[in-house]
Amino acid sequence: MFTSAVIALLTDFGGSDYFVGVLKGVITSINPRVRIIDITHGVEAFNIQKGAFQLFASYRFFPRGTIFLTVVDPGVGTSRRILLAQTGKYYFISPDNGLLTYVLSSEKLVCLYEVKNPRFFLTPSPTTFEARDKMAPVAAWLSLGIDPAEFGPPTSRWFRFANQEPSLAGEELKGEVFYIDQFGNVITNVEGSWLKELATKSQESNFFLRIKNKQISHYSSTYAAAPYGKVSFLIGSLGLVEIFLREGSAAQTLGVEVGDEVIIGLRGRANRLRGKRK
Repeated sequence: MFTSAVIALLTDFGGSDYFVGVLKGVITSINPRVRIIDITHGVEAFNIQKGAFQLFASYRFFPRGTIFLTVVDPGVGTSRRILLAQTGKYYFISPDNGLLTYVLSSEKLVCLYEVKNPRFFLTPSPTTFEARDKMAPVAAWLSLGIDPAEFGPPTSRWFRFANQEPSLAGEELKGEVFYIDQFGNVITNVEGSWLKELATKSQESNFFLRIKNKQISHYSSTYAAAPYGKVSFLIGSLGLVEIFLREGSAAQTLGVEVGDEVIIGLRGRANRLRGKRK
């Protein structure tokens, strides 16, 4: 158990309404000393998968003990549960709708609780704003050192997305599109380190990437090193393989979507294999 001086907020509430300000008001009414950091409130409305990725991309850069209050919740007020996940370094408070899929796949889960103790809520009844009435108060009380077990019983169940895990099959990496950012960069779930593993299988280091029946042959070390007008790929800041178009949108150019399959291989080896099949 560790107390937290930081609560990090991630929601789809946007910036034009009162929602985010009220969350902060509830939190600081309970713990005036806590520091609140906004990760983003610009998650596309109701898009749980995008919220899950934003959380995955952010959490590891926060100090130990940070409490992540994450709210993308189209099922608010229904029978969907509220979860409190404790990992080796962090806490995550979230509706049980898949928002924790990626972080709990990469973090060691210490304990998972179903948040249901009305003693810590503004109101025990279901409401249309449970981020304010239930999740924000729980985050604030947790930051004051309340034991996570006080908020509800332990559980082993949590909803996760059915996504394709990346795999290395022979001399090909297979994964899928993980996220598309505002610049049109297509982020895959393939670890960049796997490219090095693939390269060790051959003295050649010329990679190809195939998506939507289109083959991309230009690998670049940075965005700016790629030629204009040529879709390329690189290892991005998250250590994942990204497809990009310098100062343009690779996603729009290729017509790709989240979940599309991605295959990466060695270009020279692929040519030799095609020659053998002729």
